[in-house]
Amino acid sequence: MPQIDQEDVAAVRRFSRFYTRRIGLLHEGLLGGPLSLAEGRLVYELAQRQTSTAKELGAELELDSGYLSRLLRGLEERGLVSKSPSQEDGRQVLISLTPAGRESFAAIDARSRDEVIAMLDRLSLPERRNLAAALAEAERLLGGAPEPARVPYILRTHQPGDMGWIVHRHGVLYAREYGWDETFEALVAQITADFIQNFKPNRERCWVAEREGEIVGSVFLVEESATVGKLRLLYTEPSARGLGIGRRLVEECIRFARHAGYSKVTLWTNDILTAARHIYQTTGFHLVHEEKHHSFGHDLVGQNWELVL
Repeated sequence: MPQIDQEDVAAVRRFSRFYTRRIGLLHEGLLGGPLSLAEGRLVYELAQRQTSTAKELGAELELDSGYLSRLLRGLEERGLVSKSPSQEDGRQVLISLTPAGRESFAAIDARSRDEVIAMLDRLSLPERRNLAAALAEAERLLGGAPEPARVPYILRTHQPGDMGWIVHRHGVLYAREYGWDETFEALVAQITADFIQNFKPNRERCWVAEREGEIVGSVFLVEESATVGKLRLLYTEPSARGLGIGRRLVEECIRFARHAGYSKVTLWTNDILTAARHIYQTTGFHLVHEEKHHSFGHDLVGQNWELVL
């Protein structure tokens, strides 16, 4: 295992200190309320279920049994928590929030939501998307819980009607998420029209991802030259993000490119498309050039990536 870089350690510790101050964990009460941080975590866990046991709570929160017992006793004395014997096993004590406890949780939850909204309100929409993607990646890298079971999806080649849908969804999603104007939709329409009019089945391909009969993503690989294929128009629906569909689409492009005899795959994107750039990087693409441009109603930074096969 490589030695840990002390700059990486310092970066994690610096962010931990920053975020602790940012959300007010050093204040006397959680979010300005009467509960301590530990009490607030306990109330939050109890609010997610009807009843629980001390053993379950201790395991979930990784709290020492003696410390947990003191926390529960304090919350019970304040009328926020109640205890009752289990009807199935009289040796077990079930713990739950009282009506007052649920009111306390609702107040904490509302304050937390309002504070996060206030933080996000200072960011642009692309910055919010970048932040959410970065936090999800941090959670994954640090061992967050695996995602719940997912609805399966299929990949297929294009059919009549797909191109119109792909143009429509690109126009809608990029306007909604990045504020891009209709000139981007016109570009997508041109790309899809060229694909259909000049389609070379042995050299080019469109993959469409379907889940429960609905299109949730797509990508194209087109011929740029005799030795170079070009990846274009990768997208996934918001409802299907986080399922690995985008990465799977890119991997299909790479496999097809090798089979078709290309020696290189290129693509053009913009630096604000963080999730897509992460997929490209983790599938072996390298950034080779970037430049500023004004397109789709915005000042952007275009990037050229390539993968040598």
